[in-house]
Amino acid sequence: MRFFRRCTRIFIILCLFAVSVITPILLLSSHRLRHLGSDASKGFVGDLSILKHRIEVQAHSAVQQEEVENRKEPILDVYRDGNQISIASLYIIDKNNSHGQPKNVSLAGNDVTTHDAKKESQPGLPDETLATTREKTLEKSRPKEVQHSQNVQSHPRRALDEKVKEIKDQLIRAKAFLNFAPAGSNSNFMKEIKLRIKDLERAAGEVSKDSDLSRRAIQKMKAMGATLSKASKLFPECSAMVKKLRAMTYNAEEQLRSQKNQASFLVNLAGRTTPKGLHCLSMRLTTEYFALQPKEQELPNQHKFQNPDLHHFAVFSDNVLACSAVVNSTVSTAKAPEKIVFHIVTDSLNLPAMTMWFLLNPPGKATIQIQSIDRFDWLSNKDILQKQESLDPRYTSPLNHLRFYLPDIFPSLNKIVLLDHDVVVKRDLSGLWRINMKGKVNGAVETCLEGEPSFRQMDMLINFTDPMVATKFDVKSCTWAFGMNIFDLQEWRKRNLTGLYRNYLELGSNRPLMKAGTLPIGWMTFYKHTRAIDRRWHVLGLGYDSGVKLNEIEQAAVIHYDGVMKPWLEIGLQKFKPYWKKHVQYEHPFLQQCNIHD
Repeated sequence: MRFFRRCTRIFIILCLFAVSVITPILLLSSHRLRHLGSDASKGFVGDLSILKHRIEVQAHSAVQQEEVENRKEPILDVYRDGNQISIASLYIIDKNNSHGQPKNVSLAGNDVTTHDAKKESQPGLPDETLATTREKTLEKSRPKEVQHSQNVQSHPRRALDEKVKEIKDQLIRAKAFLNFAPAGSNSNFMKEIKLRIKDLERAAGEVSKDSDLSRRAIQKMKAMGATLSKASKLFPECSAMVKKLRAMTYNAEEQLRSQKNQASFLVNLAGRTTPKGLHCLSMRLTTEYFALQPKEQELPNQHKFQNPDLHHFAVFSDNVLACSAVVNSTVSTAKAPEKIVFHIVTDSLNLPAMTMWFLLNPPGKATIQIQSIDRFDWLSNKDILQKQESLDPRYTSPLNHLRFYLPDIFPSLNKIVLLDHDVVVKRDLSGLWRINMKGKVNGAVETCLEGEPSFRQMDMLINFTDPMVATKFDVKSCTWAFGMNIFDLQEWRKRNLTGLYRNYLELGSNRPLMKAGTLPIGWMTFYKHTRAIDRRWHVLGLGYDSGVKLNEIEQAAVIHYDGVMKPWLEIGLQKFKPYWKKHVQYEHPFLQQCNIHD
């Protein structure tokens, strides 16, 4: 009996559930099936149009809200990672174009600008819904030719880093507005603009590309735009702003000019000074030299010093390390090093150190002679050597001008090769003695090809406004370089070019004929007495950033570090230093003790 009552209750509950739940579902289904047709489809499409209209209204209200807040329109020419044009960019371009044609869009994909849809999406609207809505709008508005080019590539670096530039411009404008405020002003606006500047500088940091900008930086940029709009209303005088910006520009240019001049002065100062390591090396060698017995201070093979049948090289220098590199590179590349004789001329202060170095490090089978300029008794007119006015000792040093006295220094020789101490020899130089000089005195590489890194013209260093110079020399005549020269000493003596040099130097001390240094007076002394040799014998420009090509260096017989950036200085160009370093004995104990390392 109880079981029957329980089953009856369960049945009643199920019936009530069916009546209350299942019956309304069946009635609703039958109603929908009855009204399916053309009118229903129209109503369904109408519902979608209403939804679409609501989305567009929301987007339009968001844009109006930005305008109320004095925010700028999104910039169209903005870099985007991937360099692909986005649907959002075409949508914005299409809306801003009253004729319905997209601006700055190339079918070839060269001039298409991009815009970041995520960063510029309207607030309160999901990205997916906005993208879908804009995509549907584009299907109707944009031309068919543009619809198939959604992945068109933008022109490389055409609109690169526009936002970074805008941030910099905003900071400049904000600081200009800040300067308009009277001294001691502490208004709310001044506090606001100072805060904006601080926030934007922190957010942007040292970023140089739009792709590296964070979302926070973009937000701070927009906030700064709103503050600048407010500032333009507070300071409506455009002429005052223009004057202020011009003053700021002039001030920045003056600071830049001053910094350049200071940098140039410091570089030239570094080029004239002697590093601590070289000074230490000279002192250590001098100490060791005077500890030797007189016989031990003599260099071997002295009988070869005046033999005209050998290959003689002259180097005038007071730099021990530089002379070592010249000698080592020349001997290591020579086919017959036993025929090489080096004549190094230095001053009395560096004579012991120079001699001691080559006593400790003899140049293999080659012969070396060390002389002091103070031992030349016949050179009585030393005051003439220093008549050129210059603060740079490299131009006024007697060692530099000693090259014009080669026939007097080596009276028994017929030919000699002059090497500057800032060169490195990369090929065998014995072929220089086989060059036909054709009656000329000086064999040198020309530097008169315009457009070349070593280009020089006569009027660059010689004053052609002087009547004597204008009548005697042709401004268009080809120039040449010192650093690696072969001289026919016999022809030199016949033409008495040393006397001619003295005359020009004396004239230059009375009136400005030339700039300081040996090159301009060398052009005048050896004018029409120079034989041009192959350019591969001597490559210039490694002592300044001249853009020398690596293939020219590889083919060169001698490379020259002319300029202030010498390879033994910290300011030397790193890309050219290895050619010089390979000929320096960095493992030598004295170099290690003087902290001279590779």
